[in-house]
Amino acid sequence: MWWKILLFLAMSAMIIASYITPMPQQQIGESSRIFYYHIPQAWICVLAFAMSMIYSIVYLKKHDISFDDRAADAARLGLVFCLLATSTGSLFAKITWGSYWNWDPRQTSVFILLLIYGAYFALRGAIPDQQRRAALSAVYSIFAFVTVPFLVFVLPRMIPSLHPADSVVDSDMKFTMGPMVRVIFFSSLALFTVLYLWMLNLSNRVSRQVRAREDLEF
Repeated sequence: MWWKILLFLAMSAMIIASYITPMPQQQIGESSRIFYYHIPQAWICVLAFAMSMIYSIVYLKKHDISFDDRAADAARLGLVFCLLATSTGSLFAKITWGSYWNWDPRQTSVFILLLIYGAYFALRGAIPDQQRRAALSAVYSIFAFVTVPFLVFVLPRMIPSLHPADSVVDSDMKFTMGPMVRVIFFSSLALFTVLYLWMLNLSNRVSRQVRAREDLEF
């Protein structure tokens, strides 16, 4: 319990600090504060989809249905954080570029990512047989994650974009943020990661209970 209280206090301190300290990017203005949330959410999206792929690989090796449940839980949270990253990015776009959606390369690549993982859950919902659903979902999850690094890291850098390219580091891999901004940013990154792992653990526990109840009923 103590670590949950610590997480709450640390997250509260980070949120307060993100608003009372100087702006991360002076040239962008107050809207740059959204970086403290948008980038960590995008990071969690990648992490969650990667974990879904790993759980899927383990399922194909062990054929333990619990790993299929974990893969689905991770992908579900990844989709949630992907939607959050899209929403915060849209708010930034509205303030900075005058429109919530501009079909910027990064916005387009995230939209494609949402479609890919939305199809993952459509596939799961379309197959009633448990083992067949788990096997096909695992294979889909593995191939789906292959697109993640390309859509998140490669494609947006291949096409001219309105999105700030040096919001964290420049072309020489040097931090563009000041010391205080870095502390808040990396604290946010760590805290969002802990929050995600806690949510994943809770989701896994719920999945185990649902699975146990289904086994008792049948």
